[in-house]
Amino acid sequence: MRNGKRMFGTNGVRGVVGEEMTPALVLKIGAALGSMRKGTIAVGRDTRTSGEALAYALKAGLLMTGCDVVDMGILPTPALQYIIKTNRLNGGAMITASHNPPEYNGVKIIEADGTEMPDDEIIRLEDRFFAGEFDAAPWDGVGTETAAPDRLEEYIEAVVGHFPAGIGEGMTVVVDPGSGPAALTTPLILSRMGCRVHTINARLDGTFPGRMPEPTPEGLQPLSEMVVATGADFGVAHDGDADRAVFVDNKGRYIEENYEFGLVEDYVCGKNNGGLVVTPVATSRLIRDIAERHGCTVDYTPVGSIYVARRMIELIGQGKKVSFGGEGNGGLIYPDHQFCRDGGMTAAMMVAVLANRNGRALSDILDELPAYHLIKEKHHTQDPPALVRAVEEAFSGETIEKIDGIKIVRDDAWALVRASGTEPMIRIMIESKDPNIAEAMHREIIQAVRQA
Repeated sequence: MRNGKRMFGTNGVRGVVGEEMTPALVLKIGAALGSMRKGTIAVGRDTRTSGEALAYALKAGLLMTGCDVVDMGILPTPALQYIIKTNRLNGGAMITASHNPPEYNGVKIIEADGTEMPDDEIIRLEDRFFAGEFDAAPWDGVGTETAAPDRLEEYIEAVVGHFPAGIGEGMTVVVDPGSGPAALTTPLILSRMGCRVHTINARLDGTFPGRMPEPTPEGLQPLSEMVVATGADFGVAHDGDADRAVFVDNKGRYIEENYEFGLVEDYVCGKNNGGLVVTPVATSRLIRDIAERHGCTVDYTPVGSIYVARRMIELIGQGKKVSFGGEGNGGLIYPDHQFCRDGGMTAAMMVAVLANRNGRALSDILDELPAYHLIKEKHHTQDPPALVRAVEEAFSGETIEKIDGIKIVRDDAWALVRASGTEPMIRIMIESKDPNIAEAMHREIIQAVRQA
């Protein structure tokens, strides 16, 4: 895998339960984590049916190394991250497979500052895992476990307290948590902000009967229909662990995530009067357009929220002003709240976006944004890095950036070709304001891929 990791991907380790993902594997992850991060470790999970068994295994691994465990139960990943950070715990782990289907599960490792564990530390954890080097405590040194599901209220209060009281009064919102842990948070957050809230798929259920954990336009059709039927101002949906939020507007139209980013960026940067916006190289040029409108500068990172979060922290440490960050997939990061993707905060932020527009419809605001045409593709290959190098050679006479894979930059378009961090394939993205230019560049890229 990318960056020398053997088991963990961009956002944790995942697999099909009973095949790659087993309690035995998770116990060893817990033991490796407990050997590295002595102290008090928080554990949470999403609603998947396998979550309870894997959480017990993870806690067993932590307890055997002498760590004390605080079991947070079912909660969104950003809620766990916020609780770890504000309570100054020594770290944490979330049992989740995020947007993957219900047969999957996984583990995300959280540091004491609430961010996901960086690559170099994950590699250290994997080395312990594969070598079986665990610091098992003696009989009188094993850890103890406490349950603290009530601490979820700390996260809810923090999000609500970020905005003026009653900012959502007069708004109607439909929330689709997708049977995941956001059912415990987002409806409450929006209600306390003054919104009238309707819900769909708001019962905790790890079989995900209403839709799959990935909130796709097709899966959110019932949400769109409810928004229109109730006359709601917007609808919001979450992935399986609620670190992302996606939206439909008042007409029931799915909002492509780069435009969601742009809407929130426009609001946040307008309030902050300049600063940096941190985002991966795969994000739309729309983000640059809106940043420039407010005197902000875009700082690009490799693909992955952890790289965005770490870069934001690094820039702030250098004394620079960082206003906003995130990915073009609904995962947005608010540096004055916490350095991780937070779907609950993003749901609340959309209320503020509309409140700031004096009653204008979300659909009207969206239609005023610059339109970009985006093409996304995947190509499976046994040697993704070699294929990326071949494409680079084919375009060697052009402007190329190498932050993550290769990005071919033209005045009227750009293309990104990069190796996947989790699968044997390359990912291709092309964007232009002109669909014909995007399609022509796509044909050039595909020709280079086929020749390779």
